[in-house]
Amino acid sequence: MITIDIKSKTFPAQGRAEKHVAIADFQLSINSGEFVCLVGPSGCGKTTLLNIIADLDRDFEGHISFNQQSSRAIGYVFQNPRLLPWRTVRENIDLVLEGTSSPEDIDALLDVMQLTQFQHVYPERLSLGMSRRVAIIRAFAINPDMLLMDEPFVSLDAPTARQI
Repeated sequence: MITIDIKSKTFPAQGRAEKHVAIADFQLSINSGEFVCLVGPSGCGKTTLLNIIADLDRDFEGHISFNQQSSRAIGYVFQNPRLLPWRTVRENIDLVLEGTSSPEDIDALLDVMQLTQFQHVYPERLSLGMSRRVAIIRAFAINPDMLLMDEPFVSLDAPTARQI
């Protein structure tokens, strides 16, 4: 279970003294096994909220608590794939593993995502949809306790998105 209580998250406003309020008075509890979608217009704070949950942004008033777990594995599919250009597809996936998944698990994910033949290719040779599938594999490969996905299917065709 995760409990989110954000009193305020602000950013400096361009050229103005006051700050831009990205999130205010937001509360949410999510139970284990629940699937939650955040829907809203562009710029309403969805990505900011995910970054706070993932502990990538600590500059907010409030707190996030995880059901008394001292450690947790969070898989995060960012809005942009964020692959390291000097690493191959396989190396980008291996980067997050630290012994949490076997090579066979990665092979299975590459197969499901139809990327086996591209595992030794560098990101610059991939389409945006292929890069996104690599990012999705990377998030799943750690067997996360929680999976955060920020517009994960935006550059995928409908059949591939449904399959994933």
